[in-house]
Amino acid sequence: MRAAVWHGARDVRVLDVEVPAPGPGEVTIAVAYCGICGSDLHEYADGPHAIPVGTPHPESGVAAPLILGHEFCGVVTAVGRAVPGLSPGDRVAVEPHYRCGMCPRCAAGEYNLCRHFGFAGLMGHGGLAEWATLPAYMLHKLPETVSLEQAAVFEPAAVALHALRRANIRQGETVTVLGLGPIGLLIVLLAARYGVARRIVAADVRPSRLRLARKLGATEIVDVREAGAEALRVAAGATGEGADVTFEVVGKEETLRTCLAATRRGGRVIFVGLAETVTLDAFALVNNEQSIITTVGYRDCYPELIRLVAEEGVDLAAVVTATIPLADVVERGFEALLDGGGDEVKILVRPGSGRGAPR
Repeated sequence: MRAAVWHGARDVRVLDVEVPAPGPGEVTIAVAYCGICGSDLHEYADGPHAIPVGTPHPESGVAAPLILGHEFCGVVTAVGRAVPGLSPGDRVAVEPHYRCGMCPRCAAGEYNLCRHFGFAGLMGHGGLAEWATLPAYMLHKLPETVSLEQAAVFEPAAVALHALRRANIRQGETVTVLGLGPIGLLIVLLAARYGVARRIVAADVRPSRLRLARKLGATEIVDVREAGAEALRVAAGATGEGADVTFEVVGKEETLRTCLAATRRGGRVIFVGLAETVTLDAFALVNNEQSIITTVGYRDCYPELIRLVAEEGVDLAAVVTATIPLADVVERGFEALLDGGGDEVKILVRPGSGRGAPR
């Protein structure tokens, strides 16, 4: 099969590799779509960050070089022993969290905090390939009313939903989302859909993303090229004291500081973006009695996303701006997103070649 294999920074190669047969508890799927995530971009641009090099990941048993891609879905083609409930031909969404099932956090149901935390496509082989073989626990069978295009966006939507759950938005509160990449836009969409927030302020530097946020349900938009924290405070409400809840979805120290300045005293900042080291004014943080709440991955979100799409008609694929073939994943995928000059938001890769099921 053809697969996009990470060998090092700026070294992703589309190669012919073997299709692994499913072992006990595993399933092979023909990948329909795989999204390109910001984490993939980090690994491509200057990794490794999460990719294991030298020592294999304890759950996947894989080290680089590995197949990228953790936002994917497809159709079951082969089922290993001891896999109830799945058969060839089933359409499935992939929840790519590895979990050991035995550590204290797994036992508590918090599998996104497993001691062997990881994702297929970052710590093990993923979905930027024609086929993928995965633990059966990662797969969610799809009803006919959920398209594979919608299922391809479940992974970033799950990140957004988990962040909203961590925020615990109360009726009538005001929300600001700073950073309108796919996850920020999906936070806007889901926050608007649940209808708890009185006001949703969407902020970014790209006019095209601000326009999309408005379509997805933002009540106010702010171009942060022309406005700072004070404008965000005003946009969040007539009192000018700032939002009750602010989501940082960029992953930079300066935007985290902006979020704190744009949030009311006693408010919450949900740190979704991935940053390394940040320095904050702890004196102001304490005096304002603000909370910084972090969020990683997701748990128990896919059933709710399936329900939203199947029963309420929520269009998660509204953030998809392009679909490309696997052969073009570097130039039209990674490089296009890193360039930042276009209007691309979420790019899906279609790996299938039409060659049929693996033998």
